[in-house]
Amino acid sequence: MGMGSDMYRQQILDHYKNPRNKGEMEDPTFTHTGENPSCGDTITMNVRLEDDDETIEFVSFTGDGCAISQASASMLSQTLPGTTLSELEAMDTDDVVEMLGVDISPMRIKCAVLAEKVAQDGAKLHEGEEIDRTTTEE
Repeated sequence: MGMGSDMYRQQILDHYKNPRNKGEMEDPTFTHTGENPSCGDTITMNVRLEDDDETIEFVSFTGDGCAISQASASMLSQTLPGTTLSELEAMDTDDVVEMLGVDISPMRIKCAVLAEKVAQDGAKLHEGEEIDRTTTEE
């Protein structure tokens, strides 16, 4: 691991210690909560859509958990505005790992993808799909 990895680790710590867009949102289009039982992470993603009901206008989050889960939610809240629900749905684990900028151990992948999964399931619920609950345990 070189200096680039250290820079990304610092970025993760910065987002954990100084999270962006953390807090409740007034009048979200949809809100959804999920958990990572193996680590104890819980995240609620609040999403407001633009008038077209497809483009993400603003994202905020609340929750508790490890540095990876909280940093991922913070970074995702900055990444998603301007994207569409279809683009959100198409996101996968590789997109989250790329956003974080560091290799994530297999044990921490569930922490890293929690916010993405919560936002995706929230969008599905908004579009009328039925989802019992969102968890990183399958």
